[in-house]
Amino acid sequence: MPDATAQRGVKVMVIDDSNTIRRSAEIFLVQAGCQVVLAEDGFDALAKIADHQPDIVFCDIMMPRLDGYQTCALIKKNARFRNTPVIMLSSKDGLFDRARGRMVGSDQYLTKPFTKDSLLQAVATYGPQQVQ
Repeated sequence: MPDATAQRGVKVMVIDDSNTIRRSAEIFLVQAGCQVVLAEDGFDALAKIADHQPDIVFCDIMMPRLDGYQTCALIKKNARFRNTPVIMLSSKDGLFDRARGRMVGSDQYLTKPFTKDSLLQAVATYGPQQVQ
């Protein structure tokens, strides 16, 4: 189990078109001491990312207008956010989906429904304090 203090103050962006998923993730992350920025789709995320400069991004794949693959690719193409870890969230767990996530630059792939532990483990792994 990751050290609970490792997440303190980590700024996390959660991009998902499902209000339920956004709220669940927010509750888990806030309980762990993270600052949370919510976005309901890729366009919303791209509008907010420069203002909030998150340390880590959780991005749903199946979203209207701009899907998670496109959103991740755009984040990774921006020189300022190229090194920001992007964790894909999806209910699809196929090899193709995971490979496509890697191709657009995602750092990890979590399947929904995710658990509090899997979310916090990703923050502990990819958050700014991963230097030992």
